[in-house]
Amino acid sequence: MSTILVLGGTGKTGRRVAARLRARGAEVRAASRRGETRFDWYDHDTWEPALSGVSAAYLVDSQGPDAAGLLAAFAGAAVARGVRRLVLLSSRDWPKLGDDRLLASERAVKASGGAWTILRPTWFAQNFSEDPMLRDPVDAGLVELSAGHGLEPFVHADDIADVAAEVLLRDGHAGRTYELSGPRLLSFGDAIGEIAAATGRSITYVPVSPEEHAARLAARGFDADHIALVNRLFASIDAGTNAHLSDGVRQVLGREPRDFTEYVESTW
Repeated sequence: MSTILVLGGTGKTGRRVAARLRARGAEVRAASRRGETRFDWYDHDTWEPALSGVSAAYLVDSQGPDAAGLLAAFAGAAVARGVRRLVLLSSRDWPKLGDDRLLASERAVKASGGAWTILRPTWFAQNFSEDPMLRDPVDAGLVELSAGHGLEPFVHADDIADVAAEVLLRDGHAGRTYELSGPRLLSFGDAIGEIAAATGRSITYVPVSPEEHAARLAARGFDADHIALVNRLFASIDAGTNAHLSDGVRQVLGREPRDFTEYVESTW
């Protein structure tokens, strides 16, 4: 079996994808700025070593300036070097926000000439414990967000990784887009309530206005572009846009996705 490249190999999904691939006997090259194979979107000298001998790749874009342009160049280089299968981590939110620029990375992979698959997950359950924007307020006992009481089917990062590994290893997924969600709709207040119950701590969720939320994030050092995007995402949740389930996990794996309670019990 030839090598499978996992970009973001130390990140929330990348490290889980790499672990699952290795457990199934695959040769894996986990690449990141601080990983076992160094990869930097803005240092093209790191691209060739990452791609050498690779047959399939799990892609997470740079989320920075010209992310789609960099991904287009990388995907094209990958296909030119014999990479046959490209799996991109995208988001179920992007088509809902009405901003065509958010789908540019998907278009870049589709235009590469390789066999592509797009994964569009909902908000990760693991964001409550692994993303500083949510983790730090949870630890402090007060979570103030502009998501209102809108509902979201939080997806378990292990399910994303299971789907990605299956798609990277098995035929039959080329040209497919899978939307991945958990099996149950919860508000952020519901999610915080489950975490509080599991930990025995007092953790309060308070809906705030977008302006209040922006001020709090700015005070914590988040940049303006990130703040604006987060508030757009939370406004979409508050408006009910995300209040539906998706069956991508079942389509790929033939089973139901993990419930948020499973995440809470295994993490907290």
